[in-house]
Amino acid sequence: MDLHVSTLFFDMTSYFASVWQAEEPGLRGHPVGVLTTDAPGAALIAASREAKALGVTGMMRAAEARKICPSIQFRVAKHDLFVDYHHRIRDAVDTVIPIHRAHSVDEFSCLLTGSQQELSRALSIGADLQNAILEQVSPALTCSVGVAPNKMLAKVAAALRKPGLDWMHPSVLPQKIAHLRLKDLPGVSKGILPRLAAAGINDVTALHAMSPKAARHLWGNVEGERFVRQLQGEHVVYPETKRHSLGHGQNLTPQNRTQDAARLVARRLLVKAASRLRREGVYARSLHISAKCEGQGRLSIDGQIAPTQDSFTLLRIFERYWAQLPVVRPIAVSVMLGGLQVTQDDPGDLFSPTRAGEPTGSEALCASIDKLNALFGQDTIRYGELPPQKVAYTGAKIAFNRVPDRSEFHE
Repeated sequence: MDLHVSTLFFDMTSYFASVWQAEEPGLRGHPVGVLTTDAPGAALIAASREAKALGVTGMMRAAEARKICPSIQFRVAKHDLFVDYHHRIRDAVDTVIPIHRAHSVDEFSCLLTGSQQELSRALSIGADLQNAILEQVSPALTCSVGVAPNKMLAKVAAALRKPGLDWMHPSVLPQKIAHLRLKDLPGVSKGILPRLAAAGINDVTALHAMSPKAARHLWGNVEGERFVRQLQGEHVVYPETKRHSLGHGQNLTPQNRTQDAARLVARRLLVKAASRLRREGVYARSLHISAKCEGQGRLSIDGQIAPTQDSFTLLRIFERYWAQLPVVRPIAVSVMLGGLQVTQDDPGDLFSPTRAGEPTGSEALCASIDKLNALFGQDTIRYGELPPQKVAYTGAKIAFNRVPDRSEFHE
């Protein structure tokens, strides 16, 4: 009888560096490092397979990477390019099997149904998926595919061969993963390792033998139970989570490390966040502002606000809040909009000419600005003064668990 699996997970190989190799065929087969910026002393955020084989790793300084690998070629991170390839990969994979979820810019999962759940068929789909990316997007873009009864084990299976194709099933556990370290398993954090050691659990085999109830006690919450159940091969259904906030942050460049320049950067971040509210059709009910300063630590202020997605309203509140922060030597700023809801759900002013739920003139103006910037380019119309140094991809960088919308690079 054929073994059955329910989830396919795939992870792009050295994604940022591979995208540059896709864009510039001359880079293929050569060591490539992707830098955070083009500034002197910039660090790598990614390295190609060829560079990794020579000892180059992410977060190295460019000079250190050059010493290890004199032939390495550097390219600066282009977040809009990486997002564009993300969508091209999705389009290619959709010709084979629908993508269920993008977990990051380079990690995806698909649900297997019916005859697709037979292991032989699932592995065939995985191979077809790899070929679709190579043929429809670029031969430089390889990926690792794993199939298993749940997403966690599928991710572990994908990591066994990079790039490659592998599978996981309760019938081969724990022996197939007994060689892995505990920290190699997604869900085992640095914080939980000492607790596992104190309980005498020092390897994957011992963790696999743990009862879900004991895991719940050791973790201190239901996540421990869910983790062990998945490790043992069970398909665990997670409740749908609802996002309650969105925001942006930025480490300040030397030119922007004054009180007023930091204010302008934070304003720009807030404008980006407000445009996301409108694009996603949600309203914010709180605003949080934070500034990290040398010698002062982190300063912050927040408060509840009437539900809004209006940039002008948010900027007025921002100026009032910022004036209360004793910022002296700022090195980073962030803004967060919270209490997100899908309707304005506010009776409004009884004497207002607009009815509740209808956009005000200010909100309509914001929507028009969004459209014009999307049509004619970023900052065609802007909300006031820009910071002394305009940093590329402000508010539109790829984060660990967020892929910016293509339109964010034009706002």
